[in-house]
Amino acid sequence: MIKIYNTLTRKKEIFKPIEKNKVKFYQCGPTVYWIQHIGNMRAMVLADLITRTFKYLNYDVKFVRNYTDVGHLTSDADAGEDKMEKAAKRDKLSPQQVAEKYIKIFENDVKELNVLEPNVKAKATDHIPDIIEMIQILIDKKFAYQTDLAIYFDISKAKNYTKLSRQNLEEQKHGAGSGEISDSQKKYPFDFALWFFKTGKYKNALQTWESAWGIGFPGWHIECSAISNKHLGKTFDIHMGGVEHISIHHTNEIAQSELANGVKFVNYWIHNEHLLINNKKMSKSEGNSYSLEEIKNKGFNPLSLRYFFLQAHYRSKQNFTWSAMKSAQNGLESLRNKIKALGNDYGKIDKKYQKKFVEKISDNFNFPQALAVTQELLKANLTDKDKLATILDFDKVLGLNLDKIHKEDKQVKLPKEVLSLMKQRETARQNKQWQKADEIRKEIEKRGYKMKDEKI
Repeated sequence: MIKIYNTLTRKKEIFKPIEKNKVKFYQCGPTVYWIQHIGNMRAMVLADLITRTFKYLNYDVKFVRNYTDVGHLTSDADAGEDKMEKAAKRDKLSPQQVAEKYIKIFENDVKELNVLEPNVKAKATDHIPDIIEMIQILIDKKFAYQTDLAIYFDISKAKNYTKLSRQNLEEQKHGAGSGEISDSQKKYPFDFALWFFKTGKYKNALQTWESAWGIGFPGWHIECSAISNKHLGKTFDIHMGGVEHISIHHTNEIAQSELANGVKFVNYWIHNEHLLINNKKMSKSEGNSYSLEEIKNKGFNPLSLRYFFLQAHYRSKQNFTWSAMKSAQNGLESLRNKIKALGNDYGKIDKKYQKKFVEKISDNFNFPQALAVTQELLKANLTDKDKLATILDFDKVLGLNLDKIHKEDKQVKLPKEVLSLMKQRETARQNKQWQKADEIRKEIEKRGYKMKDEKI
């Protein structure tokens, strides 16, 4: 029984899938105009952990993630420059080349973080016909209207428009950010664009398509509605994104999807909190918008970053510091050393600890506590074979590639007596018997092996 905190209802609910033992899951993916920072990577890892949880619990998961490669303006308030075109000018490439460049970097980054491939990776530009079709439905139903500059969604037609954010519209306007609203024909300031025409400030737009209403390009919000509708259906189980999307992007997705399709859009809304850097918001101007490449250049294993992300709940802010990153790397290395000391023989999965682990991951995806169960397991009065089998079972969710440690061990073929000494030394260190641990280390080194100390 999985419990999920649903942003829509503001409470934890028992998960009831639309189809038995199946999960239809959508995550808002990146706008591919730049290298994604580690805050975006945290969101990808958290979605991966949730996907792995459902799979571990025998659900058939269909996971869809999009790539925004058109229509995302520099202000959510239908103002500013298209981010892809801005990047094209900066990089002296076409928007398509920009997308290809940064998608490649992104996919390499998530692969290094051991994030599973989605079932569908959908680019907005590959779904223009689906977007046009949904806009036409909204126009035919009189939920959208046309001006000289754009086609807008009429929010006055959406009952309980702010049911997700629970804000009043003045707060909603504040959340949209600043930006000049230049279309005097808009019926209401909060109406949002579904389609921009190639005219006015967008007369030189680089990415445009033919439509029944005129040449132009789609707004950002309609993209996710059209993509999810195509690949997951009119109503699906779970939609995930960052908390910053609640007040504008996800609110607009709900309104346009439910009026276009006439049914509920999403049953469970999951929102992950932000990653802070030294307790400050990440930003290029602050010089603290780190990429995975920068993490690696500091000598850190990408999986150490994944281990770091496991240490905070998805609904909590997490503070990144280089000291915390070092602690995470030490923690992962310590875990790997403990597993190495267990040997290479597999026993049976311990049902008692498996039950504890399942309880934690099923309770609104509490991965920090699931990680704590893993540490508890290693100290338990169980055989090494059973510990090994159980922890590798847990790693189907944790995704730390712990099974590869044993392949490495088989390659170097550590003698049994060395593995035994490693285990004794680890126990001595856990008990703070430093002299004994040092003596064992010297004994191991006499046999031609070097031990690297990690902090406990």
